[in-house]
Formats: sequence, C-alpha cells, structure tokens
Amino acid sequence: MASKLLSILATSLGPTQARLELKWMQQQARHPAQLTEMVTRRSRGEPLQYILGSQPFGPLNLLTRPPVLIPRPETEHWVIKLADRTSASPTSPKSLLDLGTGSGCIPLLLCHLLPQGSLRTHGVDISPQALDLAKENAAVCGIPPSSPGSCARNTRNTFTATLGNFLDPMFSEDATIDPPYDIITCNPPYIPWHEYLKLPRSVTAYEDPKALFGGPTGLDFYHAIAHLVRQTNFIRPGAVVALEVGHNQAQDVERIMRVHAHVRDTEIWPDPWGKQRTVLAHL
Repeated sequence: MASKLLSILATSLGPTQARLELKWMQQQARHPAQLTEMVTRRSRGEPLQYILGSQPFGPLNLLTRPPVLIPRPETEHWVIKLADRTSASPTSPKSLLDLGTGSGCIPLLLCHLLPQGSLRTHGVDISPQALDLAKENAAVCGIPPSSPGSCARNTRNTFTATLGNFLDPMFSEDATIDPPYDIITCNPPYIPWHEYLKLPRSVTAYEDPKALFGGPTGLDFYHAIAHLVRQTNFIRPGAVVALEVGHNQAQDVERIMRVHAHVRDTEIWPDPWGKQRTVLAHL
C-alpha cells in the first residue's frame, strides 16, 4: 500500500518530496483509510499544512486550516529578527498592533520570544475564520488575552484578536483599537493582479484571496498603513513599523512610508533567499 501511495504522490511532487511528505502523513494518520485520504487530497493540490492541520513557526507549532493564510518561512525569519531587535521588559513594556493577523503567527511568535510581561499584542483581521483560528492558536501556545488597562498590569505577554478592516478610513476610531502603539506589524495582501493570475492552484483554490490580493499594483494596503502611521497619537515616538513586502516592492513601500507616512528612517531586510522581504520604518 505504501508503495502505491508513494507513486501517487511522486507523480505531482517528485520522488524525494513525495517520500518526505508521505512520512509526515504516516506519522499523523490514525488508520490506513485516513492516510489514503490524505494522499488523495495532496495529489489534488491541497497544501500539506491544511492536510496535517499545523505548521511550525519558529519554536511554535500553529494550527492551520483553510482558508486562513498558511504561515511562511520568510515571515518567520523577519519576525525572529524583529524580536532580537526589540527592547522590551516588564518594566518597559511594549504595545503591538498586528494588521491582518491571519493565524496570529506574528504576534504569537513575538509573545513567545520576548520576556514575559513585556508585550501586549492586538491582532485585527477582516476574516472571522482567521480570528477564530488566531484565538485557538493563542490558546494552544498558552498566550492569554490582554487584561483591561495598560500592558504594565500584565505579568505575561498577551494577545487579543478583534474584527477590523484597516482599509476603512475610520478604522482608528474603532472602540476595540487602543492606541498608541509602540510596534505595528503587518504581512498584508501584496500580490498584484498580474501575479495573482499566475499563482499555483494549491494557493488560489485553498487560501483566502482577500489575504493575498493587494489591489492592481499590490500596494493598496501599504497606503492604508501609511495613513494610520501619520495620524496623531496612533503610535508613540520611537515606534517601529515592520511590513512584509512582495517581489520587487521594497523600494515602493519604502517610498510610501517616507512620502505618505512622513517617516525618514527606513531600512530593508532580505529574507534567507536574498529577496528584499521586509521594510522597517523607525519613527
């Protein structure tokens, strides 16, 4: 049976990847029928992370299910780097807003990596499915919701998730938003239309297009973020804005932050494969 399943997977994945993925499925499957179902789903193009139901992200193992965007290794890379660059402590705590939080991967990993009691995080997303998953991931990771009041009152790092659309010009007036923030993070939808049409079916048929498509040029959400950043009292002096960007977008996003958000100090971080992946703005 195993050889037959391996042959089915190898047709679409190649022999090396097929052997690796079959091993992971065998570890997860509780009985032969379930393993067969997993292989069938994978051979039809469904992402392995949805089939297994989880995805490692740094030291965390996050729950995954469609249509919520699957956490990517390039995101993991810059979040770990951001944690290394963030000076936060229980005596000098930070408040973070994660825009389009999805699975909650960015704030939850930061909560895990930074000292306890040093970080209060708030994730917002337009998708109820994403918010449900983010809250489940917080519970799995043992990260509690924020208690009312300032983050200085929390003895542990916290995560709260609420429904919100940061493309809405009135987003900052939402009663659930509690500025000012020290850190804003976002892995927004940034794929332009011409690239979205070329994405593999494993992406377009399973992951939420609202988490992928960033408008005709892919830059719509960065303009919305710039609008938030330049608002009085939305972020504290010395705040950091960390934005994941798509292929060949780093300079454009850097320009948006400089021109429209009035940020003078910016830098670009490459991912492990040498692509310009993150724009960091220091206020």
